[in-house]
Amino acid sequence: MTELVANLKAEARWIVQDTITMSWRNLVITTRTPELLTFVTIQPIMFVLLFVYVFGGAIQTGGSYTDFLMPGIIIQTVLFGTSQTAVGLADDLSKGIVDRYRSLPMARSAVIAGRVVGDAARNVIVVAVMLGVGLAIGFRFHGGVAGAIAMPFYAIFFSLAFHFVMAYFGARVGTVESANVVTFLVIFPVTFLSSAFVPVETMPGWLQPVAEHNPMTYGVDTARAMAQGGEITENLLFSIAWIVGITAVFAPLAVFQYRKAA
Repeated sequence: MTELVANLKAEARWIVQDTITMSWRNLVITTRTPELLTFVTIQPIMFVLLFVYVFGGAIQTGGSYTDFLMPGIIIQTVLFGTSQTAVGLADDLSKGIVDRYRSLPMARSAVIAGRVVGDAARNVIVVAVMLGVGLAIGFRFHGGVAGAIAMPFYAIFFSLAFHFVMAYFGARVGTVESANVVTFLVIFPVTFLSSAFVPVETMPGWLQPVAEHNPMTYGVDTARAMAQGGEITENLLFSIAWIVGITAVFAPLAVFQYRKAA
């Protein structure tokens, strides 16, 4: 029994070390392709300016539309950022880099985990830029210091489950072009059929139940409550349930599909 526990601990350390190595490798790639970080930052900035200055005057939220919008835009940004997990994994598979991994004494799961952790770390930079843009155009925190600190980190945490979803599709489709299409088809409806940009009660009655139970809505409403004040517990619990459920399903599926593709 003691030997079994020792072996399990050694294997766990091996997986953690391999995951850290793969995460660092993905971050180094980002630093060497700065245009990638530029593109994933410009898109959400354009969304912010578009909604605030073009649509904002027509959308009634009972208060500042900028304060209403920014938590939704930040959650949307990190979700769109998860598409890089699918694209990056598909790129590695199509270029044969994964064949090199197979020849190394490393954990297969570390490739997926390292991709997820590295892409989530990159999202930290993007969220920081988004907060800077939001503050420049009038966004303010009204939920206290704790909420202001918690909201950006919660957004990154919320995105983790979707990184595993994207890892699964990236390993399944195997090409960058297909990964781009699939991620758009998955993220776009989840994002826009939510409370990110407009209050759910303004939607048609038949659509409101879909939007209300969308995991994106729970995530946005939690982030909004942290930033602007209000009831957090219920939405936070539902969002955590979605995160745990999605991760429990797609993390093993992603590893299985990666092993199958590799």
